[in-house]
Amino acid sequence: MDTAGNDDWTAQLAAAQAWWREAGVDHTYVDEPTGWLAAPAEAGPTAPSAPPPAVSVAPPPAATRIGGDRARRPATLADFGEWWLTEPTLDPAPAERRMLPRGAAGAALMVLVPMPEAEDRGELLSGAQGRLLTAILAAFGFARDDAYLASVVPSPAPAVDWAALAAAGLGEVLAHHVALAAPRRLIVFGRDVSPLLGHDPTQAAPNLTHFELESGSVPMLVAPSLAALIGKPALKRALWRRWLDWTEV
Repeated sequence: MDTAGNDDWTAQLAAAQAWWREAGVDHTYVDEPTGWLAAPAEAGPTAPSAPPPAVSVAPPPAATRIGGDRARRPATLADFGEWWLTEPTLDPAPAERRMLPRGAAGAALMVLVPMPEAEDRGELLSGAQGRLLTAILAAFGFARDDAYLASVVPSPAPAVDWAALAAAGLGEVLAHHVALAAPRRLIVFGRDVSPLLGHDPTQAAPNLTHFELESGSVPMLVAPSLAALIGKPALKRALWRRWLDWTEV
């Protein structure tokens, strides 16, 4: 019996199988379609399966409104500071990381920034942005202590979804704050907080001139953020021209 031919054929077959395995084909395949999803043949009547047990799904808890219970919000600016430092819905940061607003009610000008600076130590706007603000106020004819300085949120944050915060009630908190401060004018540094000022972010860029309150409205100027103004003489000149136009009204 000639076994040499068989040995050659066996070696060729093994080589072919090894080639297909290297190519990732390690199962047997056929050309005819197979009904893999077909139902198995009936083996006779069976008892109907029991219906699944009913599941009671409780409604999700209502979203927490920023500012908490309206009835417990401070009624005077003198009481606002303690609430600003301790109200848990305002900010996850502890009291020692929050920055109090500064100034007295009825100021000629209220300055509002989105949040404290990361550099702030001990008081709001004590870093580089605060030094720029002091120079801006001096150009406008104000001493720093003559203005009421406040932030929209109590502590710095790396990224903020202002539209989401507005939907959660932060705009109401801001309106309450402005009403307690009762300034004669309001300047907002940071156009990204416009959803809190009554602007629909899905619409075109706002031309906001007044902050609306239940008791009336406050003349408002919305300017670039202090961070954007640092080192930008062109933006500072544009702000100066807008200030002159605004204060002539």
